[in-house]
Amino acid sequence: MKKKQGAEKEEESRLSSMEIETRMEVLEKSTISHLVKEIVGFVLYMHQQIPSVLQNLEIEFDSLKEERQNLESVQVQAELKATSRREHSARLRHVKQRIRSLEKLMKNISDLFSAVELTLREIPEVSGIVMILGGSPIRPLHVYELSFAHGRAVLENQLDTNNRRAADLLSKKAIRALLSNGAGSVSYAGPMKLFLLVRAPTGFNLPEHFLPKRDFKYSKKVLPFRLHIKCRKFNQETSKSHHTSQADETSCSQESASNDMIWFQCKHTIKGIVLKPPSPGDSS
Repeated sequence: MKKKQGAEKEEESRLSSMEIETRMEVLEKSTISHLVKEIVGFVLYMHQQIPSVLQNLEIEFDSLKEERQNLESVQVQAELKATSRREHSARLRHVKQRIRSLEKLMKNISDLFSAVELTLREIPEVSGIVMILGGSPIRPLHVYELSFAHGRAVLENQLDTNNRRAADLLSKKAIRALLSNGAGSVSYAGPMKLFLLVRAPTGFNLPEHFLPKRDFKYSKKVLPFRLHIKCRKFNQETSKSHHTSQADETSCSQESASNDMIWFQCKHTIKGIVLKPPSPGDSS
């Protein structure tokens, strides 16, 4: 019985671990930042923590703020008829209410992504990133791990057209892999918090955004989804030269990673918003 359970766990672990290969020779930090944003958006949406996909939510929020400015400007500059004034005021109230309902969520998302970008600028090489959904990092409901084998990371402030295309392709491959392995296929558990941790050298110092969690471990009851991102050229070169130690040093999913690498927890969390359950008439 124990052997059967052990075999089942090994099979589950194998199915939840996915390798994604990119054509890029090196993994630019702007690409990693883009990938993290896409995965965070996917996790939040698939677990029903946000009402629409992140890109659409950002567009809606920006449009609402712009509409509020326009409505307030018209209210000051023009003399409206009584009927138009009522309609105008009602629309302005609705827009302000919608902005208030999203404001904290969007700020938390922005703060977390800003912290990730700062981290990527500070550390010479990205070892791993973990995203956790639940009430606390040590007792998660869902775990998503990203690890990278890229030889070296290159700092690029912005993605050019070619790299943007490659980054988008990498993100789509990662999300397809997660979907094919059942990520997000669970019933709605109510609002949860998303925690983010990075694996970085012990000398990493960004106290306004990250706190060290040297002995961090989460509950073994949760089976994580693991994505291992590899660069094609790096894989070919390491297989020819047998420099496997370099790949080992950049893998965050291995517990035997170098002792000078520890986990740092981001101080910014994203709390999902309460979503209204669909009414019976919405099923059509």
